[in-house]
Amino acid sequence: MEHTIAAPMLEAFGAAEMRQNPANFSALSPVGFLFRTAMLFPERAAVIHGAYRADWRQTEARCRCLASALRAIGVRQGDVVAVMAPNIPAHFEAHFSIPMVGAVINPLNTRLDAETLAFILQHGEARVLLTDCEYASVMAEALARIPQSKRPTVIDIDDTEGPGKGASGRRLGSIEYESFLKTGDPTYLPPALTNEWQAIMLSYTSGTTGNPKGVVTHHRGAFLNAIGNTLVWRMPMHPVYLWSLPMFHASGWCFPWAITLQGGTHVCLRRVDAATLYRLIDAHGVTHMCGAPVVMGLLLNAPDAEQRRAVGAPRVHLMTAGAAPPAAVIEGMEQLGFDVTHVYGLTEVYGPVTICAPQEKWATEPAETRARLMARQGVASPVLDGLMVADPVTLYPVPWDGETLGEVMMRGNVVMKGYLHNRRATEDAFHGGWFHTGDLAVCHPDGYIEIRDRSKDIVISGGENISTI
Repeated sequence: MEHTIAAPMLEAFGAAEMRQNPANFSALSPVGFLFRTAMLFPERAAVIHGAYRADWRQTEARCRCLASALRAIGVRQGDVVAVMAPNIPAHFEAHFSIPMVGAVINPLNTRLDAETLAFILQHGEARVLLTDCEYASVMAEALARIPQSKRPTVIDIDDTEGPGKGASGRRLGSIEYESFLKTGDPTYLPPALTNEWQAIMLSYTSGTTGNPKGVVTHHRGAFLNAIGNTLVWRMPMHPVYLWSLPMFHASGWCFPWAITLQGGTHVCLRRVDAATLYRLIDAHGVTHMCGAPVVMGLLLNAPDAEQRRAVGAPRVHLMTAGAAPPAAVIEGMEQLGFDVTHVYGLTEVYGPVTICAPQEKWATEPAETRARLMARQGVASPVLDGLMVADPVTLYPVPWDGETLGEVMMRGNVVMKGYLHNRRATEDAFHGGWFHTGDLAVCHPDGYIEIRDRSKDIVISGGENISTI
């Protein structure tokens, strides 16, 4: 007897009687992590910065104040708010307050020159600029290059650990950050997010032409990548995270949101040097930190007197990306009490989206072999839907032989919306339904990828892609 299968119904299964509604759907956003953590752990340490301390109740109130103050001066959904600051509490708070009102945070690279900063502020059409006093000179020059009618409203940040307005010359705006917060409402209730694909972040990354490209990412991707960070690191509750990675770099790889999700403590610092890193690690019991290989170099090459750590201090989980760390570096870091995790990603994918996931059998390998295995870029994060090394024209995957070069390609919910005001670049990046990274790699027989080269005129310095032009 033959059996036949009925033609597929045009309407999805159960669609006639089941509809999406507020009871079974809500838009994903990392902003909600703040409210949950403040409710669960109101008195736990949230932010440490020099002598400054704030628990989660206080931090939530400050973020609501900033959000409502921005709303009061006219910031609305889709408006861009730029931040020029080191890793300080104000920069951290901005990662919640700006998207809380539906606006888009634009973290500025503090290493850029005035001409590039002026281009970014104009290209992104920044409505407001939060800027630390240390950068008054370069920001004044950048603002002078922008027509008066298009300049953003400036709010100065006079950080307690910073040089102060006297050291930097002057303030650029009419109000300072702490005074601005006092105009806000600590009980402010933000509007509900209805579209999780709404832009949350605008980050600029160097292209093969002189001007940087504006990478636009969304709430859903930020939510998922923050969760992905906790998964690949097997992060327990209440980590103590040291901000050795710039927050301007893809919003600190989404760690402002990831650490908050876990009810952790954010240990801020204005600049990175070995003595400061070791002092903060010891003083606050740091458990996690990130950084480019240059950060590991600082830690390894510090004088013996700085490298001393308290007896019984917890091992520190260090996530690194960029150029593969040499075997000797990984081995040396392990001896100093750091467990190194090698990841790979780009601004276009919110930071790290592959991980060199360790295998149990690696533990029995010689140190040099283990370090070589750990230096690979690895496999896809649980929140990345697709990863392959393939021919960039045919999109045919290369064989898993560890020798054949192809381009690293990705797809999924943690890939950017596209490049702002640059349709051609967006279309090229998404050719064939995959995001083309521009990185050339091989795929090993175990499925782990290893980057070998760049297909574009880009160099990496301090973890940042820089156009050779």
